[in-house]
Amino acid sequence: MANLDCILRPRSVAVIGASRRSDSIGYQIVDNLLAHGFNGPVYPINPSASSVHSIKAYPSINAVPEPVDLAVVVVPADLVVDVVRDCVKAGVKGLVIISAGFREVGGRGIEREEELLEVLEGTGIRMVGPNCLGVTNTDPDVRMNATFAPVMPPPGPVGFISQSGAMGVSILDSAKSLGIGMSMFVSSGNKADVTGNDLLEYWKEDSNTRLILMYIESFGDPKRFIELGRAITSEKPIFIVKSGRTGAGARAAASHTGALAQTALATDALIVQAGAKRASSVNELFDYAMAFSNQPLPAGNRVAIVTNAGGPGIIIADTCEVNGLKVGTLEEETKLKLRERLPEEASVNNPVDLIASATSETYEFALECVLEDPGVNAAIAAFVPPLGIQTKDITEAIVRVNARHQEKPMLAVLMGREGLPAGMAQLHDASVPGYIFPESAARALGEMWRYAQKRKRPVGRPVSFETDDGTVSEIIDATLAAGQCKLSEPDALRVLEAYGIPVCPWRFVEYGGGDGFGARVAAAAVQLGFPVALKIVSPQIVHKTDVGGVALGMETGAEVEEAVSGIIQKVSTHSEAIDGIVVQQMASSGLETIVGITRVPGVGPMVMFGLGGVYVEVMKDVVLRLCPILDTDAREMISEVKMYKLLEGVRGEAPRDLDTLMETILKLAQLAERHERIVEMDINPLVSFEKGAVAIDARIQVEVEVE
Repeated sequence: MANLDCILRPRSVAVIGASRRSDSIGYQIVDNLLAHGFNGPVYPINPSASSVHSIKAYPSINAVPEPVDLAVVVVPADLVVDVVRDCVKAGVKGLVIISAGFREVGGRGIEREEELLEVLEGTGIRMVGPNCLGVTNTDPDVRMNATFAPVMPPPGPVGFISQSGAMGVSILDSAKSLGIGMSMFVSSGNKADVTGNDLLEYWKEDSNTRLILMYIESFGDPKRFIELGRAITSEKPIFIVKSGRTGAGARAAASHTGALAQTALATDALIVQAGAKRASSVNELFDYAMAFSNQPLPAGNRVAIVTNAGGPGIIIADTCEVNGLKVGTLEEETKLKLRERLPEEASVNNPVDLIASATSETYEFALECVLEDPGVNAAIAAFVPPLGIQTKDITEAIVRVNARHQEKPMLAVLMGREGLPAGMAQLHDASVPGYIFPESAARALGEMWRYAQKRKRPVGRPVSFETDDGTVSEIIDATLAAGQCKLSEPDALRVLEAYGIPVCPWRFVEYGGGDGFGARVAAAAVQLGFPVALKIVSPQIVHKTDVGGVALGMETGAEVEEAVSGIIQKVSTHSEAIDGIVVQQMASSGLETIVGITRVPGVGPMVMFGLGGVYVEVMKDVVLRLCPILDTDAREMISEVKMYKLLEGVRGEAPRDLDTLMETILKLAQLAERHERIVEMDINPLVSFEKGAVAIDARIQVEVEVE
């Protein structure tokens, strides 16, 4: 990756479009650079002014006598391309294009952005934007605020990317009020050149950035994002707010996998696969940022709760348990110590309830006791202001205890309005995360524990299998040559067999009309062995059960012939094209799962795993991952379904063969990568047993050309 120092650590900055008008963006950017003490020369560029902000101004970038690392461009959109041409001639190394009126407005704006990229092609000049808020770097050696935002966050460990400029202003303001220190902030705008992935790669090596936050609207290169995320999150957590949670506008899907992938599940899959965490809102993003940027990771999941009111303590305890934390029993020595100083009405069990009369001395003593308990890895202090007790005194006590126990994370909850802002400011100034709601603190601490565990997980590896790809290609070729885009069920089952995926024994009997069809199906059933299932095969039917095209549990040839007659009669009202019937042995009792493939536009091939059966789209208990998939990805897909306990075995049932399920997931990922013409696929159900698994049904959708 080309070095981004020219943009994020420049030695000199020119503001092209600098203005004397205090209400203009060109003035505000110069003002911010000077007000925050940028460690380098600032060159205002304005052909109509001799000075801007009491600094000598220049008529053009070419008139600046010294080399310029970074040019911040804030001129009308129609002038930007010519200005950038001048920057190229002047040897400028980096650009931040604030100006709007490019791809985001469509039409002529798209052409402008393409012209802009043509001018930069081959020059080595990097560009943030266009249509952005700007960039900041709080490093004392840089001290650059090249934005038009009215605030600059304090120095700290957070690198923040915001694709939205408007959101960026709100983010910077909120970060400052919450005491969240930032190393750098970048408003990426249209991402015409410098992308979120470029910034991730840059911050991966930046020692000042220990936590990365992102507000994004789209992924540019999902596979690269996953690669970078995996490398970064082993050392630095990444939290993301991704706008657009619905699949509105997505193409209609013929398979269960395709239908389910057009939701937020696909985006969630990318984020999880990269090792990052998706926050549901900007508020939640900041909840995590306060905890991770100010406190150490917990060494274990045992948390102590100290409160002066029972209700908040119960809420925190419940939320802790939901988020993988244990509100365990304090050691007897700790409880005895607490009992010596606390009033009789107080509870020395965990949560420790100090009751409403608790003073700052009581809080300090109780927090000290629980943090000294060897069975406690973290603490949450909650305070509801009663009459006569000052929030300021309580927060000072919390701050003092935190300073003495830097090895264990401590979070605080201040509930109520009176004195709250001042108390929060005290906490944030002392690097103690302060929350208004008890759930927020417990959720943030739970995420810290999850991340601490994640860092210890083994690195995954790619897995490949010997497969008959020639047969798969021939089947796809024949289907497309026949003018079809959906493989017949017999062909779909043959694809599974070519990939070594066990299929429940089956036979296909062609229809061909005539009275002997039922007898031929019965003969096939005898060869397979009863009981059997019958399934209609027709290019016009997707969901066979909906049209009466399935019969289960046939025990004799006579039952088969009768069932065939009924199926043909029912299906004939829905389809004129009947290819035949698949006869298949009935699988023994097992747990129905689903494995599938889909290609998400702009993302690529994804594999899905979940609990299967006819209600899969109702339950939506599925997990997706983007190809290529590592062995650890496949294992995590299985463990992340909500009904995972069923796979482990419940009520005396034996656990399912997770290794076979994992292998099937990996084989489908290989199939998706090697055969790009497969756009959607389901194995539903894939019946899982104590030993092994078998596919019962499969659907495969193909296309000649794939996006």
